[in-house]
Amino acid sequence: MPITFSPMAKSEQEAGDLVRFLTTNRFPFHVRPRHSEESAREAVAGGRFWSEESQGYWINDGGSRIGLVVLDDLDEDTPMFDLRLAEEFRGKGLGPKVLTALCTKVFEQFPEPVRFEGQTREDNIAMRKTFLRAGFLKEAHYRLGWPTAEGPRVASVAYAILRQDWESKDTTWFEWDDLPA
Repeated sequence: MPITFSPMAKSEQEAGDLVRFLTTNRFPFHVRPRHSEESAREAVAGGRFWSEESQGYWINDGGSRIGLVVLDDLDEDTPMFDLRLAEEFRGKGLGPKVLTALCTKVFEQFPEPVRFEGQTREDNIAMRKTFLRAGFLKEAHYRLGWPTAEGPRVASVAYAILRQDWESKDTTWFEWDDLPA
């Protein structure tokens, strides 16, 4: 079945669904790995999932709701995303399928983006491999750029895909170390 995205709407029903999703799943590689009901309600009320700056979508695989994604900066040339799969759907190879479908959604639905970017912690190896499998290229390694709930900061690693690469199904490479020492 193809991956589809259902836009979230500002409603009591949607707010309840979001709070339930955030409080019943753990997200170990996010800044906040576990939400309390209060913190989830604050995130929803604060406009994280529907505002002028962001739009949330439920991720569906066939008839199953498998997670959520929030697209940020859709009016700019480099939108970003926050992806969260429900625990029961992780480790099943769905990540690249979801990310590839998300690229199609962004590049087909929004004319402004020339690139699409995401970031993850350096120790989130599954997500880093997902980026690569979906055609993204590592573009930055921000040392100690990601605060953690455990205390010590870790690096944030940024990946992006260019619209032209998505269209051609080819990767535009660059020289990482382009200056002599």
